[in-house]
Amino acid sequence: MNKTIFPAKRAGGSVRLPGDKSISHRYGMLAAVAEGTSKLHNFSSGADCHSTLACVEALGAKVRKLENATVEIDGRGLLGLQAPAAALDAGNSGSTIRMLSGILAAQPFTTTIGGDESLSRRPMGRIIDPLTRMGAKISARDGKYPPLEIRGAPLSAIDYPLPMASAQVKSCVLLAGLYADGATVVREPVRTRDHTELALREFGAEVEASRGVVKVHGKPRLQARELLIPGDLSSAAFFLVAALILPGSELTIEGVGLNPTRAALIDFLIASGGKLGILQVQQTAGELIGTLDVRGGRLEGGVIEGSLTAALIDEIPVLAVLGARSEKGLTVRDAGELRVKETDRIATLADNFGRLGVSMEVRPDGFHIPGNQKFRAAEVDSFGDHRIAMAFAVAALAAEGEITIRNAEAASVSFPEFYRTLETIVA
Repeated sequence: MNKTIFPAKRAGGSVRLPGDKSISHRYGMLAAVAEGTSKLHNFSSGADCHSTLACVEALGAKVRKLENATVEIDGRGLLGLQAPAAALDAGNSGSTIRMLSGILAAQPFTTTIGGDESLSRRPMGRIIDPLTRMGAKISARDGKYPPLEIRGAPLSAIDYPLPMASAQVKSCVLLAGLYADGATVVREPVRTRDHTELALREFGAEVEASRGVVKVHGKPRLQARELLIPGDLSSAAFFLVAALILPGSELTIEGVGLNPTRAALIDFLIASGGKLGILQVQQTAGELIGTLDVRGGRLEGGVIEGSLTAALIDEIPVLAVLGARSEKGLTVRDAGELRVKETDRIATLADNFGRLGVSMEVRPDGFHIPGNQKFRAAEVDSFGDHRIAMAFAVAALAAEGEITIRNAEAASVSFPEFYRTLETIVA
């Protein structure tokens, strides 16, 4: 579908966002291999997380979707999953296929798992390598692309240094480690989001984490839990940027996740000159949750590189919009990972910015966008990428005329209510 977004004068009011995608994936998978019935409140409405639910249900875990975004899952226990009747469909979800593969690697049956055309182009070598070392046998198209055929086997614990920072790969290895004798260790070159470690502890696994080294002890008895999922901070990024680039905005985002391993977004926005306040912070299941207060005003821009790039990789598309409207622009380095997301996000950003009359210097592993640029009226394309669709919807709010987004339905992968929610905060 096409979606036309009109310029806005300001953003204001209060919003509460759907549950965090990253946490929803992890809770859904762990609930499936726990003993008893888990109740997950504020489960993500995104299609990706519902791909995870469909996969665990195909593996024998009963899933019930209740009112008010609550999901109940009857767990099968660590060793109780059953062979699916057909290939598992991860849809567009890299999180689903990468993390669930860690569990599938230990099963006493063979599973095929694939996804849509976009997912079929995303490399899986980074999970195939450690899972093969642990004892699984995995076949892939051209040796690295989905669909994957995973022939499960008894797994051995490993000590695995990640070649590059990736929370998904770390999680895959840790989930496989649940099935191994002894302790499985993952060493991170850069600290990544720790939702998996926190979730494992909540469900009863023994996990140790210190200075970039995470250890999980195998063969735990995981127990069902009732858990509240915080609002998604990555989704909040679009509303934060919308308010920041529209002078006079005063917006409140309630109940959002404030995990310290995700706080780089808030730190970067504040360092860029953003007026942000954090209120009413509390803890639930090891996760921090609170309220963000944001006001529009002058923005400096900045540089994203090194460990900061790994921390902000999902937010870079909308931060590029902020960079173009800032005083000094935005430089992004060390972001080659953007090339293998749902799209080549460096290329799709450059394409759409060009249509808006915005200059962008493309580099192999990043880009530079000068500041103080205007967005002209135009038609852009999501190219089937949810974060590109939402980023340019935000850009449209500060444009000189209306912007039409082709294939706008891509936003539903992570945030089906996005356009409706956006309309409620702008005037």
